[in-house]
Amino acid sequence: MPHPTTTPSTPAARPASAASVGEVVDVLRGHRLTVLTGAGVSTDSGIPDYRGPDSPPRTPMTFQQFVGDEAFRRHYWARNHVGWRHVHRTLPNAGHRALAALEGRGVVHGLITQNVDLLHEAAGSRHVIDLHGRYDRVVCLRCGTVVPRSALAERLEALNPGFVERVREVADVEIAPDADAVVEQTADFRVQACWADDPDGLPGACGGMLKPDIVYFGENVPRERVERAYAMVDAADALLVAGSSLTVQSGLRFVRHAAQAGKPVVVVNRGATRGDRYATLTLDAGTSETLTDLVELLPSP
Repeated sequence: MPHPTTTPSTPAARPASAASVGEVVDVLRGHRLTVLTGAGVSTDSGIPDYRGPDSPPRTPMTFQQFVGDEAFRRHYWARNHVGWRHVHRTLPNAGHRALAALEGRGVVHGLITQNVDLLHEAAGSRHVIDLHGRYDRVVCLRCGTVVPRSALAERLEALNPGFVERVREVADVEIAPDADAVVEQTADFRVQACWADDPDGLPGACGGMLKPDIVYFGENVPRERVERAYAMVDAADALLVAGSSLTVQSGLRFVRHAAQAGKPVVVVNRGATRGDRYATLTLDAGTSETLTDLVELLPSP
């Protein structure tokens, strides 16, 4: 899965006494919140979590593999060509809708998501930072042109007619949370190069390498995006983490930042996280039901 460089470690065990929703409300009452979300928020929409308690082991493709190995790149685009269709059809769940409702009431100041599925925006959240990018865009690594993923889908379909149907016939697909899918038979898949005008003014198309507008393992989140996220944390009174194991440093740093500033930090997740040691409270629970409860129980600040 595309994500920034990180060295995963085993999360520390959670405190023996887990918090209740009532205790979460007591900590967050009267505060304007910044919310940090991870893959656990989208599992109820049918997008599996990479690191949840029941998730199978996965080996994500790195940025270095993508740009340096044609076979890796071909394999990625083949499986993405299938998986993209699944994410494109997913709908926001109760957790997404609850966060949008909390924003509408002024409880949530802004939202930082590690997901690339755009379900927060689809649910109606307006102040969203897509920390790791978004699945619906593709960028050329040569000329920088950004195009809709739907436009690339049309070209890939023309280059590989019937590929999706053949894959479905052998049930050789596993949907993954980055608009991806596991597909074994990819050797004959044809990859589309950038078709924008040549950036050097030469006749013909650019022909550069296309990449999803998503942060891969081995890449850094753009600095401007990180600074906006820090500013969003600073502008709120407390930080709520929902559905993230905080395994990657790109999300954990905001938890550390809020804790160092003396802001309350509440973590709602199934299973322990790397950020538990910085949290004021941790709640081992699903996000959809917990966030829905907060809509009912948290008053506007």
